Amino acid sequence: CGDVRKNMAYAWMQGCAKMGMYFVAYGPKELVDQVDPEVMKEIKAVAQKTGAIIEVTSDENCLKNADVIYTDIWASMGEEEQIPERVKLLTPYRVDEKMLEKTLNPDVIFMHCLPSFHDFETTMAKEQMERGYDIREVTDEVFRSKNSKVFEEAENRMHTIKAVVVATLA
Repeated sequence: CGDVRKNMAYAWMQGCAKMGMYFVAYGPKELVDQVDPEVMKEIKAVAQKTGAIIEVTSDENCLKNADVIYTDIWASMGEEEQIPERVKLLTPYRVDEKMLEKTLNPDVIFMHCLPSFHDFETTMAKEQMERGYDIREVTDEVFRSKNSKVFEEAENRMHTIKAVVVATLA
């Protein structure tokens, strides 16, 4: 959920296409319209071979029956000047309990690649809130909920990275 034309969205689309999965990228129409057509062409070609379905939409009905909700921070390092416009554009896509409820799936999983703005305990989140910008892409209630698998995801990524390092050293 959120910026459907960034690296994490494209990575998930490509991975799900290769695995033959059903994947929906959900975000603002302004960003849906900016998805790279060449990237989508490549992803659709893979999806056609595997039977995957890859969609990009701004229609919140796509949340119904979702098994996983995934998001990323709204402004990466070096994009701080974009925070006001990003907050305005992406606040409706903040992952909160209402969004999880729209899945109609009590076991929906929440994932995030980390780091995350989910509370106001960081200097950046505090400073931006003082300026009037709530930069949280996910609420703390969801981030710390039974549905959240962010730390399991991070641990798995750590072991994968270690395996890659060992493989490249051999």
